[in-house]
Amino acid sequence: MSRDRGDAVSPARAQSAQGAGARPHRRSLLLGGLGLGGAALGGIGLAACSTSNGTTPSPVPTLRAPTPVPGVSDGVFGLGVASGDPLPDGVILWTRLAPKPTQGGGMPSRDVPVDWQIATDERFVSVVRAGTQTAQAAFAHSVHVDVRGLEPGRDYYYRFRAGTVLSPVGRTRTAAAPAPGGAAAASGSLSFALVSCQDFQNGYWPAFDAIATDHPDLVVHVGDYIYEYDPDSRFPDRLHTTPQTLGLDQLQTLSDYRNRYGQYKADPALQAAHHAAPWVVTWDDHEVENNYAGLVDEPGDTGARHQDPARFARQRAAAYQAYYEHMPIRAELNPGSPDLRIYRRLTFGSLATFNVMDTRQYRTRTPGDYPSAIGPAELGRTDFDGTMAGADQERWLRAGLDASRTRWNLIAQQTMMAQLDGQLPTGGTELLTNLDQNDGYRPYRQRLLAGVRDSRVSNPVVLSGDLHCAWVNDLRVDFDRPDTPAVATEFVCTSISSAFFLISDDFVRENNARFNPHVRYFRGDRRGYTRFQLTPTQCRADQRVVADSDRPDSPVTTDATWIVEDGHRTAHSA
Repeated sequence: MSRDRGDAVSPARAQSAQGAGARPHRRSLLLGGLGLGGAALGGIGLAACSTSNGTTPSPVPTLRAPTPVPGVSDGVFGLGVASGDPLPDGVILWTRLAPKPTQGGGMPSRDVPVDWQIATDERFVSVVRAGTQTAQAAFAHSVHVDVRGLEPGRDYYYRFRAGTVLSPVGRTRTAAAPAPGGAAAASGSLSFALVSCQDFQNGYWPAFDAIATDHPDLVVHVGDYIYEYDPDSRFPDRLHTTPQTLGLDQLQTLSDYRNRYGQYKADPALQAAHHAAPWVVTWDDHEVENNYAGLVDEPGDTGARHQDPARFARQRAAAYQAYYEHMPIRAELNPGSPDLRIYRRLTFGSLATFNVMDTRQYRTRTPGDYPSAIGPAELGRTDFDGTMAGADQERWLRAGLDASRTRWNLIAQQTMMAQLDGQLPTGGTELLTNLDQNDGYRPYRQRLLAGVRDSRVSNPVVLSGDLHCAWVNDLRVDFDRPDTPAVATEFVCTSISSAFFLISDDFVRENNARFNPHVRYFRGDRRGYTRFQLTPTQCRADQRVVADSDRPDSPVTTDATWIVEDGHRTAHSA
């Protein structure tokens, strides 16, 4: 089965799994098929009875009887539940047993069986899949279940049980099945939220409560799920966990990262958004360390903060494992390795394809190594050997665009793709840019956008984050030639809570008027997210803004709405 279609593996779980849907893998067992995978499969009963015409209906999955587990009590599901990476016939279900999420988890140092169910109704009257999987201590008692055999394009509800304790109930949704006619036969709709950058210390997350209220089909997170900085917040209840080594302003150990994820995922607003819809996630830099590139740590680090590639590889391995342990992601983890492939492709019927990229793990060194990332634009223009995605991922993206037969084709990646040049308001004449963005890798960006153009793919749209402000941009192969046609529209979501770090909105607008005519919309003074509605005829994007992220109950409203019509490469204001 093609990895692009969701060939999924649970991490290094070489338990005594057996039965339908399980097959061996070189490091783990793939739990697919009927979704009845896991260590305690033999404890599941399948009830069936004869019908009036003598035929036997499909078996109804039932759970084994609840069994108390020493050390497992109320609060064990303190991080909630989540789902992700939906397919037409399946989805990943996630939880982690952690009654003390910021203190190592608080679980016994042994494996624990966890039961799971998925049903078509919230009361679990109609259960369609059930099973038991081992929450391994080696993976922080996290659980990833790759449920298969579901129906396409419909809602499901799921829950877990550890011992006698039931988890909260989550809603998920499978992807639609492709129509025989491809893009020409596209129908239906898809709603999703685009989010990024949720610095716990910088404020509260009413945006996530608003997303839960929206009840979207999907949430797309393009990076900075956690931040690695030391405790330092003006909100007493938002201080970061204390890492093993204070003063470095970065996490280093697996325990450091696990406790930080535990803190973030214990937030009720974030849990509400996870409980409301399946997520598709990818990382940026702060899941490991600010502005890292490949195995090069943060530019400007000196003394104890500086790490050579071998030492940074160990930190990256810890960070990637913790990321996997806390995300509803279909990926294959090799413990101790600094590598984890997470770029992947998900298709939603004939309506949309999401190309989910990773522009951190494979990128070359940032030009100039400026600690602030701000430097001469010329350095990015002449970085001919640079790449943000790596050669293999570049080829993978182009091949996917060439082969796509869906109406909309979305590229979810981390940093703003559009050119953003400017001059500081101090009288300087040098043209500056953020070299950690695509602007630091301009030949790479030209290759990627030329590939979008030459593929003739239907309705390409780029989804980005990172800058802590909202944008709508026309994307051109050569931004220095504004007379050339746009090849795609880019939507950049603002941050969930992370601070706006550019000088001011007025400063940015003045530079845009002088140097960046491709910018159609910009706003940096509000936190929030971007809400999308895809139909065969249009892509509608609402720029959602939080009135005051200092308040957890702040109202969220729509600041502006932009629309890309089918067959057009640019957006217009609604």
